[in-house]
Amino acid sequence: MTVAIVRREAVLLPQREDGLGAGALVALLVHVLLVLGLAFGVNWHASEPEGVTAELWAAVPQVAAPPAAEPPPPPEPVKAEPVKPAPRVVKEEPVPQKAQRDAEIAIEKAKREKEKAREAEEERKQAEREKALKEKAEKDKLAKAKADAEADKRKKQEEDARQAKLREQLRQQQLERIMGQVGGTGTPTSAGTAARDAGPSASYAGKVRAAIEPRITWIHTTEGNPVAEVLVRAALDGTIMSRKITKSSGNTDWDDAVLDAIDKTGRLPRDEDGRVPSAIIISFRPKG
Repeated sequence: MTVAIVRREAVLLPQREDGLGAGALVALLVHVLLVLGLAFGVNWHASEPEGVTAELWAAVPQVAAPPAAEPPPPPEPVKAEPVKPAPRVVKEEPVPQKAQRDAEIAIEKAKREKEKAREAEEERKQAEREKALKEKAEKDKLAKAKADAEADKRKKQEEDARQAKLREQLRQQQLERIMGQVGGTGTPTSAGTAARDAGPSASYAGKVRAAIEPRITWIHTTEGNPVAEVLVRAALDGTIMSRKITKSSGNTDWDDAVLDAIDKTGRLPRDEDGRVPSAIIISFRPKG
């Protein structure tokens, strides 16, 4: 609070001696008022002191000094603006471009085609494996069947040979028994010891050949003049017991054809005397 105390002093003329008491009284009064104003007007609390202006009047006129320049007002405090949080940047997923999408489609298509090709290759290999296994099984089956057939053929041949041998033994035993029961039937001049002549007649070979040759199957062209000689053994009733090539014609096919025809005949015709020779050698040659 600014208290202005103005003290006015009149322009005094030279005082008379009797005028000093009034002046002193006025001065005293002014000082009292000044003290009272100071006592009641000053703010005794701690605060920034304020300026006080007073006008003094001197006895001699004086020119007042210019007023002191007022200090510039303190700058207003700069209000700190609140720090704004940085805006949150939302990362957006880039939108696939057409070229990128086309590339992805092409890659996916290539993968599918590669997978299909791999599956097709696996199926082909599996089919080949199954085909190879099937062919092997067929070959094994054929080989086994052939081996079984050959074994059966050998077994049959062995059995036929055994049966033929047995029949020959029986036939010989029967002949010996018969010969022992009957006397000789030869001519008085015969010097043999058999019960009867065992040799066939001159025409018997032709009769046997005539019975066998129609059964010979021969469709091949014959070169040269092959002749096969066969020993044929038969029972008393003419049943053929065995046959054997004694002289090959040199042509295996012709020899086999003759033997096959003898087997088909099965029985030899009787000779002129009604007998069937137990053994006879007959020769065969192709006709034409």
